[in-house]
Amino acid sequence: MQIPLVMTIISPDRTGLVEAVARAVADHGGNWLESRMCRLGGEFAGILRVEIPAAKKPELLAALQKLQTHGLQIVVRDDAAVPAVTGRQTRLEIVGADRPGIVREITSALARAGVNVEEFSSEVASAPMSGETLFKASARLQLPAHCDLAALKKDMEKIAADLLVDVSFAELAGH
Repeated sequence: MQIPLVMTIISPDRTGLVEAVARAVADHGGNWLESRMCRLGGEFAGILRVEIPAAKKPELLAALQKLQTHGLQIVVRDDAAVPAVTGRQTRLEIVGADRPGIVREITSALARAGVNVEEFSSEVASAPMSGETLFKASARLQLPAHCDLAALKKDMEKIAADLLVDVSFAELAGH
């Protein structure tokens, strides 16, 4: 019987980190299903989901424990079945002059509306022409069935005006 596991990894960035984890999973009959990984600053972090034979789980955990002696921190959790979520998905894009509090204000409004943030990425970059520091973010959101998208957009537009950022929504097809 195959069992799903979710792992988080973090380590000072260096060559071979992903390969070491992939080798441990493969050596124990596992299948790498999906992952999101990146380097931020000098650290490398990721989350991944794998499937392994149930009987191999203790051996895999022991192999991953050995990797931790080389500075890699790994947390493994059983991937519990999640009930199907009703509602729809949308993409949120944010661009504007950087300042503290943008993420807090936007995510507070989303939480008040019962919106789940499924993916979130952000960066601070130099604007091409002016050189000013721009904040850019993108999020994939799961809106609950009862969410009034028009009201959420209006709330977000008010926050965006206060923060001096542009906020846009795009419905995701097929979700």
